[in-house]
Amino acid sequence: MPTMSSKSVDPRDRVVIAVDPHKASWTAVAVGGGLSALGAVRVPVNRDGYRRLRRFAAAWSQASWAIEGAAGLGAPLTERLGADGIAVVNVPAKLARRVRLLSTGHGRKSDEADALSVGIAAWSAPELRTVAVDEQIAALRALTEHRDDMVRTRTQTVNRLHALLVKLVPSGLPHGLTADTAAAALRRVRPRSDLGRTLRALGVELVAEVRRLDHRVASTTKALAEAVARSGSTLTTLLGIGDVVAAKILAHTGGVGRFRSEAAFASFCGVAPIEVSSGEVQRHRLSRAGDRQLNYALHVMAITQIQRDSPGKTYYQRKRAAGKSHKEALRCLKRRLSDTVYRTMTRDSVSLSVTTT
Repeated sequence: MPTMSSKSVDPRDRVVIAVDPHKASWTAVAVGGGLSALGAVRVPVNRDGYRRLRRFAAAWSQASWAIEGAAGLGAPLTERLGADGIAVVNVPAKLARRVRLLSTGHGRKSDEADALSVGIAAWSAPELRTVAVDEQIAALRALTEHRDDMVRTRTQTVNRLHALLVKLVPSGLPHGLTADTAAAALRRVRPRSDLGRTLRALGVELVAEVRRLDHRVASTTKALAEAVARSGSTLTTLLGIGDVVAAKILAHTGGVGRFRSEAAFASFCGVAPIEVSSGEVQRHRLSRAGDRQLNYALHVMAITQIQRDSPGKTYYQRKRAAGKSHKEALRCLKRRLSDTVYRTMTRDSVSLSVTTT
């Protein structure tokens, strides 16, 4: 996969068209070798805006493109450019933010300043890679995010229902409230006051809403399972990974081929310890970086494995016997499991490429 560096282009002539994408607008800045803005434009996110953006970039014949979050908020633009045969380099938002904070502008934030930071990051980090929007991965990510939103909404609705029911059911309610248990509790309630009847009516509405959300979550989960099956992934054969977790891993990894090693993947997942050594003191600390959804997926996998008879549980117990706390041993296991996930996805990628050729 190509990087920002190119032997066919004289570095003195190269210009980076750096884009800060938003839902309604794209702000582009042309950044030259002096790491300064040669021009800027802001266009709406539509067909006319895309044409104006291309006309702006046409002023520099040796221009390459860099977009912040090219596989996320910048995906529509990345897809359009890709359809026109133009490669796009993805600049992580964290990298662009660091550039802005270290700039002479004292971290002042505007769309144009953000785009300039993207361009400087693209110039300064030659290992950044081009991206292509994989429709299958994009669909998986859309499904997982939609399901997460619905599960979050369901949790909020159940909490409201529980708060309402405790005012109607003095004896209390069981843990893990469901639509069925709530409906059964409401059937036993016959309030005589206006307040009681109002609360009961609201409770009936909330029960109906929970049932509707349960149906939507189940439907989306089924769609996720079908999408994972179509992808040819074997992640679900690993203990602790079901269809939902597998979809989350595939969606947030975005193609395992972009990681040069198991260590790079572990760092991206936020499970690789960070070295903070100084002089003769060699130390490591917990990483707070990385993709939190991938970190969560590995956490689910680790918790499942230590609750079953598995090699993961054996490894965890060995770490505990060596004096590590539960959290420390769990972090070690997550780091080990990230290697397993990386190798599995790599094998799947090789198998898929052989099948398609």
